[in-house]
Amino acid sequence: MTAGGGIRHSEYNPSKADPLHFYQIWILPEKEDLAPGYEQKMFAPDDKRGKLNLVASNDARDGSLKINQDVCVFDSILNEGEAVSYDLTEKRYGFLQVVKGSLELNGETLRASDGAAISAEELLKIKALGNGTEFILFDLA
Repeated sequence: MTAGGGIRHSEYNPSKADPLHFYQIWILPEKEDLAPGYEQKMFAPDDKRGKLNLVASNDARDGSLKINQDVCVFDSILNEGEAVSYDLTEKRYGFLQVVKGSLELNGETLRASDGAAISAEELLKIKALGNGTEFILFDLA
């Protein structure tokens, strides 16, 4: 969503019985006075199982959502023992948010709701410590 003016939205739980847990993530745009815009897309669990699935990027490549910033956002679901790696190029930063389960990030254990700010790392090694581990990885300028 590119908001600031012209867009109204709300988050709510449509279920009267099931609790809702969601993350609201704010990324500042690369410039001011952008036209308001809204995009929504469902990424099926199978699209992110066992791999990093690009869900948002500044060029909307590979079917990802368009984001007005030099950022790539990946989602992944791993089962116990499964691992993925990501090359973080020079002068880039990372942020990893654990949504469900637990994992190891370059040897450090993270659990559900933990986040890790990443700098001075070239290779990210992410290994699930349980089944159904889900996380979001941000590659940031």
